[in-house]
Amino acid sequence: MTEKAEFPVSKVRRYLEPGPIVLLSSAHRGQRDIMALGWHTMMEFTPALVGCVIAADNHSFELVRSSGECVLNLPTAAMIDTVVGIGNTSGTEVDKFEHFGLTAGGGVDVDAPLIRDCPVNLECRLADTSLVERYNFFIFQVMRAHAVPQPEHHETLHYTGDGVFMVAGEIVNRREQFRPELLD
Repeated sequence: MTEKAEFPVSKVRRYLEPGPIVLLSSAHRGQRDIMALGWHTMMEFTPALVGCVIAADNHSFELVRSSGECVLNLPTAAMIDTVVGIGNTSGTEVDKFEHFGLTAGGGVDVDAPLIRDCPVNLECRLADTSLVERYNFFIFQVMRAHAVPQPEHHETLHYTGDGVFMVAGEIVNRREQFRPELLD
């Protein structure tokens, strides 16, 4: 193995970014927004809990905090230019649905709009706000999930910082070796 070199701690996200980029859509009192979000993590299976960091100066922060809900939409790698554009645009200045030509859809359990152009939509309600003031960390319960049946695994975008993304999509199956009893 090659000798390791130190690198800036501020760049550890390159190795630890928790999962695919999602587009968080929200709405409150006639305003709506979409933000690109990479800082999220699964916290529990049942009920399905997802933790998300939303910066306090982001337009979506107040929309989510006030409404208590959002939709986590999973874009595919083919949507990379839209994802970057959303991340570089302020929702206080433009309606991102219109600006990026995205189709808003109605949820079943939440009033926040789904992004129909994304293959997966997770309707979420705010479950715990105890870490919002200190860390901007919202804990959501997924109330309903919508997904296209095929493909089962999508090519997703993973942000590594500095405008660089990785694309996930190669499937490695080890079901024969999987031992779910060790998860307890």
